[in-house]
Amino acid sequence: MPRFSVIVPAYQVQAYLPECLESVLGQDWTDLELIAVDDGSPDGCGDLIRDAARRDDRVRPVHLPVNTGLGPARNAGIARARGDYLLFLDGDDTLTPGALSAIAARLAATGAPDVLVYDYARTSWSGTATRNQYAHLLAQRGPEVFPLTDRPALLRLLMVVWNKAYRRDFVQRQQLTFPPGYYEDLPWTFPALATAETLAVLDRVCVHYRQRRRGSILRTTGRGHFDIFDQYDRVFAFLDSRADLARWRPLMVRRMTDHLTAVYTAPGRLPRDSRAEFFRRAAAHCRRYRCTAPAAEPGGPPPRLGIRVRHALVRLGWHRPFRLLAGAQRLRRTVGRAARGLLRQGTRAALGLHYGLQRRLPVRPDHAVFAAHWHREYAGDPAAIEAKLRELRPQMRTAWVAAPGYEETVPPGVRWLRPGSAAYWTALARSKYLVNNVNFDPRLVKRPGQVLLQTHRGTPLKHMGLDLQERPAAARDTDFARLLRAVDNWDYSLSANRHATLTWERVYPAAYTTLEYGRPRNDRFQHATAQDVLRIRAELGIPPSATAILYAPTHRDHRRSRRPALDPRRLVRELGPGFVVLVRPHFASLEGPPYAADAPQEPPGDGVIDVRDHPSVEDLCLASDALVTDYSSLMFDYVNLDRPLVLLTDDWETYRATRGTYFDLLRHPPGPVARSEDELIEIFASPAWRGPRSAALRATFRSLFCPYDDGHAAERVVRRVFLGDEGAPPRAVPLDERRPAPPPERARRLAVPQPAPGPTTTHAPHVALETPDRLETDRT
Repeated sequence: MPRFSVIVPAYQVQAYLPECLESVLGQDWTDLELIAVDDGSPDGCGDLIRDAARRDDRVRPVHLPVNTGLGPARNAGIARARGDYLLFLDGDDTLTPGALSAIAARLAATGAPDVLVYDYARTSWSGTATRNQYAHLLAQRGPEVFPLTDRPALLRLLMVVWNKAYRRDFVQRQQLTFPPGYYEDLPWTFPALATAETLAVLDRVCVHYRQRRRGSILRTTGRGHFDIFDQYDRVFAFLDSRADLARWRPLMVRRMTDHLTAVYTAPGRLPRDSRAEFFRRAAAHCRRYRCTAPAAEPGGPPPRLGIRVRHALVRLGWHRPFRLLAGAQRLRRTVGRAARGLLRQGTRAALGLHYGLQRRLPVRPDHAVFAAHWHREYAGDPAAIEAKLRELRPQMRTAWVAAPGYEETVPPGVRWLRPGSAAYWTALARSKYLVNNVNFDPRLVKRPGQVLLQTHRGTPLKHMGLDLQERPAAARDTDFARLLRAVDNWDYSLSANRHATLTWERVYPAAYTTLEYGRPRNDRFQHATAQDVLRIRAELGIPPSATAILYAPTHRDHRRSRRPALDPRRLVRELGPGFVVLVRPHFASLEGPPYAADAPQEPPGDGVIDVRDHPSVEDLCLASDALVTDYSSLMFDYVNLDRPLVLLTDDWETYRATRGTYFDLLRHPPGPVARSEDELIEIFASPAWRGPRSAALRATFRSLFCPYDDGHAAERVVRRVFLGDEGAPPRAVPLDERRPAPPPERARRLAVPQPAPGPTTTHAPHVALETPDRLETDRT
């Protein structure tokens, strides 16, 4: 007997069925049977199922002579099922990779409950994906297993069959079957949840629910939608047959009323000449089942006034007032959108006038404005420069521009500016110093006497600036004329090394002065101590003796999907419990709508720590034992720690062709190179990732790209730009004299208790935490 019986009914879904079947058969969990039911489909579904059965003996085909509908087709699959658990999947939907393994693990962890509820994401025909809005209800809290009475809020989830796994003996014991007609899930889902003695949840997207542009039942106009009345009759008949379920009746009345009004108001479902009839039947149903004031949603607030009024109109059968109310609500939404648009335009005009007036006032020589990463957190080179400026020139008044949600990262003593606010435009108009690692708002008018410092965002590997004119996949809608206008505002361009200097001056041609001083954000690597390393690891929840791998891939301009090449959970499983993976996606990969391949699969845990929201990538580097990246500029910074670094370059040729690179990274890597996830696992399973060759590659890379990252880059910048020191910058500390923060393993050794002072020894602390510049470093 297989663990899972996955039942897939198919009717006129030949364009989607191969992907559906492959999503099941391609799972890493193989103990399954796939019962594919050809529901008398007139297209090629039957042939596709036969072909799949010939290729894979786990496929059990069922061919019905005539079309019976989704419910009876599922019943036909249930009758032939042999698995411990039944799972359902519609022929145009798919299982996400690893879904069955996650379901199996959760079932084992919860003692084989009657029903396991998992999550789904809606995937549109355009490829975008949206996770279920009630996904938070699947978070694990309280007992691992429970009855519905303990967590009634689960009834707020969509009443569908395919987001749950059902014990087959439970289904047989409760004699659950699907009725014919549309909305066949209703008389199955509620009885299953209400009668299950043990329920469990899995907070993971296991199903991609396809929202077809055309052809789905919910987008089909016809009288089939009247079947919803029969289905709710079956639900209430079930309630009436069980005295212990009477408590659910008010809630089901509300759900029914909401559902009926949703079908009535949904465009394109009901034929125009049947809408009045549908409303009359809806009113009769509400009266039949004694629909009074709507019940509160489980775990939710009391119903709003609008909901109570709408339910009352349905109950009374007042068709025309209901239509007027619905029309008024649509009009209110339309007017609200228009009003908000006018308000935005008026606000924009007023701020433009305010900015123009502020530019007529004197520039403030003791004010400086900083920003980074398009108004994200206090981070990067601008943050390091700002902190050093306050240290060397305390009288300087500094401000940081950060979008709402990032204001907590701004340190005390630094003014927070909201982008687009009046204070923001005042600061841009009157502050003498402007510092950013990207360009400021294109409406900025740089005044005489203002100084703009561009720090960039790292050493360039990929093509930048004017070089993107030949890379349309990366350039997208870049306005190069506007880019050059912004570059003309630069007074200083910060560079980390000679390669960066030559690149910036060519791709951003203008009359600025280049400061080849190093990267200020990397100063922290030279000043952090063993105690800092251990503290950061403890804050992140990294076990003391674990090997922490920081995974930080870059953005792919040429791909809509942003799923990284590495599955961190697999890496942890293969390497064992002694490893932890810190996952840090590129911030550009988090912008915009997610696509189907990007829908979150499961929350972090089991050795995987999601650090996407951590404000300091430098702290993440200090906490890690090794870095895994692909083409991210973080590699040029991380080598300053003299810790192992491994490249995962599974799409190097594609990336180089679409984005362009300034040198062949595979010929001059900073560490071992893996061309696939399997090769990466092999590297970390052997000593190669931190062996002599890895150290040699790292040393060569560091000598080429880190000549000035000695811990004093920020000071050099502040003295030149803000303090007016025109002399030559101080000589950088040679590479062999630098003492970066010790790696975690060495930091733990430094923290061991020391013997108590002897009679001739001066008093000393019992825990030795020496600073890095007093220690020998491990070098090969």
